Amino acid sequence: MRIMEKKEIEELRDRVGCAALLQHDGWKLDLKESTRRAIKYRRNASIVIVIHGDRGWFDPLSPAKGDVFDLAQHLGAQGFAQACDHVASLIGFVPSPQPWQRDNRVSPLRSIAERWMYRRLPGDDSPAWSYLTITRRLPAAIVAACVGQAVLREGPRGSIWAAHRRDDGELLGWEERGPQWRGFATGGSKELFRLGPSAASRICITEAAIDAMSVAAIEALRADTLYVSTGGGWAPASENAIRRLATHTNAQLVAATDNNRQGDVYADRIQRIAAETGAAYARSRPRAGDWNDDLITLFKRMPQAPITAVGRLAAARFARRSIYCNRLGRQ
Repeated sequence: MRIMEKKEIEELRDRVGCAALLQHDGWKLDLKESTRRAIKYRRNASIVIVIHGDRGWFDPLSPAKGDVFDLAQHLGAQGFAQACDHVASLIGFVPSPQPWQRDNRVSPLRSIAERWMYRRLPGDDSPAWSYLTITRRLPAAIVAACVGQAVLREGPRGSIWAAHRRDDGELLGWEERGPQWRGFATGGSKELFRLGPSAASRICITEAAIDAMSVAAIEALRADTLYVSTGGGWAPASENAIRRLATHTNAQLVAATDNNRQGDVYADRIQRIAAETGAAYARSRPRAGDWNDDLITLFKRMPQAPITAVGRLAAARFARRSIYCNRLGRQ
């Protein structure tokens, strides 16, 4: 087997993307769970997410990640030389285009801070307010709390922008979610969406801002809890932020991740952080797929009254069954 020169390897890396390997190998695009910058592929229970403009990837269920050659080995190539041959065999293979692919932007983007300030705050009967309170069944009080903490903006076409900030409040980016759209701020970076007191001892960790708001609604916005979201992934900055939160006095990390394999993987990572930092730990598993599904179920059970009028006791009844009964040791 001929050993390729470094120049040949670099040319292969430029000519063959990760999507070509996955599509050629029979992996299927998960359009619902993909964004322009993080494209999710599935095969049975396995997941690979393509990033960095088709030049990188990672497996959210394991530490595996890398470039196209690492992916070839992840998919079965035995060693780097065989991976190079497999990648070379796909020169000329054109993967199916993604629905959101479009021409490069003509004008430069404004800064993250400028784009955020350009968008208006959600208000009564605005498209984003209606999306959250009607489609997502979030109580108006929860949405108002997010607006009051400066973590929400109106996005395009009825979508919302949910801010990710550093510990000191610096804006890094935002989750984008709407009736027909899901993504993250172009040019932004993920850390944590945060709702609640920054010095809270109880930290409830979810995978999406809407899930964080949903748990806050079900729990009647506990005063001792900071509700956070990693934004649908597990970025190093997110993990570092969780570790810092775990050092709070009497800290408890609550893994309120989704009720699926990926959610359990994230919960295991949160449990390890708790063990390494000395924080308490609990696993709060939604009864449905995610916490917004649970909130909508709760809303349907009480059709005659909005959740904001139910009071803490009624919300606690639902919470006892779905939030607190699935703690560590009862998963």
